[in-house]
Amino acid sequence: MPQIVPGSVEEFAVRPDPEDPRLSVTVPGIDHEGRAVETAVVTERPLTLFLNAREIVTMMTIGDRPDLLAVGYLLNQNMLKPDDEITAVDYEEDIATVVVRTRQQTDFEDKLRKKTQTSGCAQGTVFGDLMEEFDKVELNPDAKVRTSWLYQLTKKINTQPSLYLKAGAIHGCVLAQEDRPLLYIEDVGRHNAVDKIAGYMFLNGIAPGDKIFYTTGRLTSEMVIKTVKMRIPVLVSRSGFTAWGVELARKAGLTLIGRARGKRFVALSGLERIVFDADPAQAADEDKKHARKGSHAEALE
Repeated sequence: MPQIVPGSVEEFAVRPDPEDPRLSVTVPGIDHEGRAVETAVVTERPLTLFLNAREIVTMMTIGDRPDLLAVGYLLNQNMLKPDDEITAVDYEEDIATVVVRTRQQTDFEDKLRKKTQTSGCAQGTVFGDLMEEFDKVELNPDAKVRTSWLYQLTKKINTQPSLYLKAGAIHGCVLAQEDRPLLYIEDVGRHNAVDKIAGYMFLNGIAPGDKIFYTTGRLTSEMVIKTVKMRIPVLVSRSGFTAWGVELARKAGLTLIGRARGKRFVALSGLERIVFDADPAQAADEDKKHARKGSHAEALE
């Protein structure tokens, strides 16, 4: 597992690799006029996760960064605690399994009815109660998010080469600090992308208190809960909100910003953290060439 000095994360230390041949394939077909076309589509493959000797779940994923996905999944399902010591993460590509090994054995018999986590946006299997420990989390009250950072972040993220712009049908999540995207992760399900970032933060000792979490997906209750449990004080999305997501964000004191495209956004929770230091009139609208909804790949889907 690659290790870095805690806290020293460079801009785009992790970024999408749209040219990785494992992550997409080219498929022939026809377009709306009956013309022959070839289009890139993302891969989707099973990954079975073990915690020590116990099988936990089979997840559907694009297949990259299985170590981060495994650790982050266990953390976000409360199967690993922040003080647990991981001794190894072993990935066997030929049998599509990843094993997380800890110093002390763990026992989750009540939670371990084997299920399959689908790639659907709202159908991911979860274990236990997502609200577990939610009320105990205290987010950094001194964290700030400047509007100038938001404008720069959305521009940098949208113009970064990605599997989405190549093939579509995928979610992206970004861990940022001020106006710098640090980790940019993609997967067929946004839950997987969140878990990969959680795994990276745990394995590399990344402090959450001054970070911003960006997602391309909707601001649902589960996205809010996972962000709060990761102790990140600001959650931003280019998509919209659900009522329960907003309610939970307000309860936790999470700054919740949605519909963030170009110079536009809407904030519904944690408004006290927002510093208006940029004139929207001087900021650029989202470039249609790089707008996720306007990408060539998406138009072919």
